[in-house]
Amino acid sequence: MNSSSELTQAVKEEARRLGFHHVGVTTPDPPSHLDTYEQWLTKDHHGDMAWMATERARQRRANPRLILPECESILMLGILYQPSPLRPSPNGRGVGGEGKIASYAWGDDYHDVLPDRLRSLVSFIEYKTGQTIPNRWYTDTGPILERELAQRAGLGWIGKNTNLINPKGGSYFLLAEILLGIELSPDEPLISDHCGSCTRCIEACPTDCILPNRTIDSNRCISYLTIELKEPIPQDLRPQIGDWIFGCDICQQVCPWNIRFSPANGDPAFEPRSGLVQLTLKDELLLSPEEFNRKFKGNPVKRTKRRGYLRNIAIALGNMGNPAAVPILSEALKDFEPLIRGHAAWALGQIGGAEATNALQFAAVVEENHVVINEIQNALSITKGT
Repeated sequence: MNSSSELTQAVKEEARRLGFHHVGVTTPDPPSHLDTYEQWLTKDHHGDMAWMATERARQRRANPRLILPECESILMLGILYQPSPLRPSPNGRGVGGEGKIASYAWGDDYHDVLPDRLRSLVSFIEYKTGQTIPNRWYTDTGPILERELAQRAGLGWIGKNTNLINPKGGSYFLLAEILLGIELSPDEPLISDHCGSCTRCIEACPTDCILPNRTIDSNRCISYLTIELKEPIPQDLRPQIGDWIFGCDICQQVCPWNIRFSPANGDPAFEPRSGLVQLTLKDELLLSPEEFNRKFKGNPVKRTKRRGYLRNIAIALGNMGNPAAVPILSEALKDFEPLIRGHAAWALGQIGGAEATNALQFAAVVEENHVVINEIQNALSITKGT
């Protein structure tokens, strides 16, 4: 290649050929909004994600060259996934109702899909330059403030809901980045804020987790609660989770930029698997460990593990309030996982009635785990008061 600009153009064309819809380049200069991130950590808004607050991770987020000392450019990439349409909650229709999964998780896991494409792109750059290029790539896996870097690379602006929003395509896309020990021509940052006075995402969030400074209190975010949190979900937040059983798309669903501009489809790798867009919860709560692993092999939902997934399903069933779910939840009171038993007890308390009370009273006699016992007692106090 004769020039940095020619190489940059060739790399962008190859990236698009590989399926990346948004491509931009920025420098490895320290991020300008690092103080916002540090304040976010200081206020414990990262929840139980302790790995984000280690000294090593903080230093690397402050200076990308600590990740790759030879770094001269950062190639920022975005790949589309299918938008999640607004649809009403099932409100208990059917025996178990239907649960919702965030639309990025309808197909294959991007952690499995994107690495091969990133490696191919690095190989292309090395072929074009005729040399081995120092590199490091991530897709939501490394200590880097990727949304700020993506904004600097012109891929979008950071919206009030903290998502990166592209003015021509909305926010339904995943980010990846390649740190390169070679100079590419940087793009102009997107500095305009196109959210304006709109507050639809803030108003629509059931748990009020969206903060004024374009950060999120993870402790209250449905995505964090249903995916990252491995412990019992706080009781005061369970009703707000509704029928979301893995992640949440609400703040994206109501965003005008998505309503108007998001493409109808995403990359074929993320096309919905059969049975994942609308899940019948009565069936999901009966999944054995083997069935769970088989069903979600190569899918993001596997991150929650079975105990987290069934915990979320129990909450959704409790929120739907359908008495027809009581027999299934009563069976879940016998599960070998205490986390599942405790949330099944909560759900039975929300539904109430004689059958639910009988199941809880029986479980109170045989249960040995003190956390689950507390859940049963709390649930019984609710059912006895109805």
